[in-house]
Amino acid sequence: MATVILLRHARSTANGAGVLAGRQPGVALSEEGERQAAGLVDRLAALPVDAVVSSPLERCRQTLAPLLAARGLDPAVEPALAEVDYGDWTGRPLKDLYGEPLWAVVQQHPSAAVFPGGEGLAGVQARAVAAIRAHDARVTAEHGPRAVWVACSHGDVIKAVLADALGVHLDGFQRIVVDPASVSVVQYTATRPFVLRVNDNGGDLSGLVPPAEEKGEAPSSDAVVGGGTGP
Repeated sequence: MATVILLRHARSTANGAGVLAGRQPGVALSEEGERQAAGLVDRLAALPVDAVVSSPLERCRQTLAPLLAARGLDPAVEPALAEVDYGDWTGRPLKDLYGEPLWAVVQQHPSAAVFPGGEGLAGVQARAVAAIRAHDARVTAEHGPRAVWVACSHGDVIKAVLADALGVHLDGFQRIVVDPASVSVVQYTATRPFVLRVNDNGGDLSGLVPPAEEKGEAPSSDAVVGGGTGP
């Protein structure tokens, strides 16, 4: 199967303001975020990017704009990769949420957390994982198993997808860190995913293109015994 680069949107104005932006309209990139978005062009220059999928929210579309212009690509907009619907918590300062009884549930038992007037984190994981897998199958069918594609989404959404790929229960997803403009990389196979990067903020990505399989090699869904020498 193809290789997916899970890209969190670059730093937004809400990130700097300590506000839970959620799906609130008008949340754009900060000046730092614009610099991070521009830097993605060089950062991904060594990789063939065959397709791009984006959350419909403005901060994701802004993050992708320089890369799309450089590559001449049009993104597929995927509502299932949108930010969590935080319901009544949307737009509230984080410092005001720390004292809410639900805050402890979100931190310690997120699989049971349902935001008032919004959605539950278990539902977020289900919709996001299904969307990533569906797009991965589509990209593989269109461009082959060595294809590389980018999915731009949001912190909690990407953390939920990574938890699934790592075989970690959703209640452990708060242990995963996904910074603005970071990339995490997953290769799905017929039997299980392989997680190649998590929260990568500046490393060389050129080695992410999977090599062509040679005759006599183990199936691509098998792990290399002894840890191997790289992806």
